Amino acid sequence: MKQEDVDKLLSEKIEDGEHISPILPEGIKNYLIDIDGTICDDIPNEEPERMATANVYPDALITLNKWYDEGHIICFFTSRIEEHRKVTENWLNKHGFKFHGMVMGKPRGGNYHWIDNHLVKATRYNGKFTDLVDKKVTIEVFDDGQHE
Repeated sequence: MKQEDVDKLLSEKIEDGEHISPILPEGIKNYLIDIDGTICDDIPNEEPERMATANVYPDALITLNKWYDEGHIICFFTSRIEEHRKVTENWLNKHGFKFHGMVMGKPRGGNYHWIDNHLVKATRYNGKFTDLVDKKVTIEVFDDGQHE
């Protein structure tokens, strides 16, 4: 699936007579996936010479390509900088990763708290890629006056 195919999946959304951000069909997810320490060896930007030879995590390759084949959107969201784009694309292609895009320059340091007008779910990589499972957790949310 190419970017133009992804664009075709997006449904027009109108609220109060005005266009707002489009949405994906029910059941299709936009996966934003880190690279270093998540799908391969953890390599800092200060050692870019190691990026071309990073060891792939096989379970990540299998799982991500499965999600891609199921019609989900796979976008790598990495702290690598724009100067690392070519070596990163070459590495991903060499190892057979299927993906739609890559966003460079994610803030470094972790402890992310994403705020968005769309539903966001976060899953911390903890050593193994598998299909996702439902698990009850607590999260921080804005106080909208509704308490459950």
